[in-house]
Amino acid sequence: MQAGFLYALGAYAIWGLFPIYFKWLQAVPPLQVISHRVIWSFAILIGIIAGTRQWSQLKAALSLRAAKPYFLASVVLSVNWLIYIWAVNAGFIVETSLGYFINPLVSMLLGRIFLGERLRPLQLVPVVLASTGVLYVTWAYGSLPWIALSLAGTFGCYGLIKKMATLGSLHGMTMETGFVLVPALVYLAFTEWNGTAMFFHTGAVTTVLMVGAGLVTIVPLLMFASAASRISLTMNGMLQYIAPTLQFLIGVFVYHEPFSRDLLIGFSLVWIALAFFTAEGLYTHRKRYKVTG
Repeated sequence: MQAGFLYALGAYAIWGLFPIYFKWLQAVPPLQVISHRVIWSFAILIGIIAGTRQWSQLKAALSLRAAKPYFLASVVLSVNWLIYIWAVNAGFIVETSLGYFINPLVSMLLGRIFLGERLRPLQLVPVVLASTGVLYVTWAYGSLPWIALSLAGTFGCYGLIKKMATLGSLHGMTMETGFVLVPALVYLAFTEWNGTAMFFHTGAVTTVLMVGAGLVTIVPLLMFASAASRISLTMNGMLQYIAPTLQFLIGVFVYHEPFSRDLLIGFSLVWIALAFFTAEGLYTHRKRYKVTG
C-alpha cells in the first residue's frame, strides 16, 4: 500500500504542477504544444512496448471493435489538452482548477446517466452544492465558466469511455495517441512549410520542453496506473484533489491571478461539496466494511 500511495501522490503532484511546465511554453501556439505532446507520448509508449516485448498484446488488441472507444477517447482527450494548455497560458489557471475540482461530481452524474449507476440519497447534496457554486461563479464572472465546465465535461467523458473500454492503460494510451499521431505530424509539417514552426527555431530550451511534454504526460499516467491496483478507490478519491489544489495555489500565489470575494464564495461551495462527497464515501465504505468484515 505504501508504494501505491507514493505512486498516486507522485502522479497527482505532477499533474498539479502542470501549469508551471506549460507556462514555460507560453510562446509556443497551443496546437503545436499539443502536437508535440502527442508525438513524443506515442514515441515513449512505443519504446516501452518494444522494451517489454508486448508487441503481440498490442497486435491482438488492434481490431475495429476494440479501436472505436479509443478513437473517441483520443478526440475527447485532445480537446481537453488543447483547452487546458490555452487556458493556462491565457491566465485562467484558477478556472482550470475549478474544472478538476468538480470533475468527480461530473463523473458521478455521467455514471448515473449512461451506466445506470445509482446515486445514494446523500450524494445529491454535494451535487446541489457544487451546482450552486458554479452558478454563483457564473453570476460573479458575468458569464458561464466555460473553461472549467469544458475541462470537467471532456475529462469526465474520457473517464466514461475508458471505463467501457477493454485494454490496459499502456496499450489503450498507445492507441489513443496513435489515432491523432498522423494529424499532429501533418500539422507540424504544415507549420514548418509556412514558417511558423517553433521546434528547433526558438532555442534549445523550448525544443527540449516540447519533447519533454511527452514525458510529463506519460510518467504520471503510468504512476497512476501502478497506484490504481495497489490502493483503494477511497484513498485514490481523496488524493485526486491534490492536483487541482496545487493548480489553484499556483494560479493565485505564483501567477497572481485575480481571486475575488465572489469567486471565493463560489469555490467554497464547491469545496464544501467535495468535503461532503468524500466524507459520505468514507462513511459508506466503512459501513460496508463492518458488515462484510
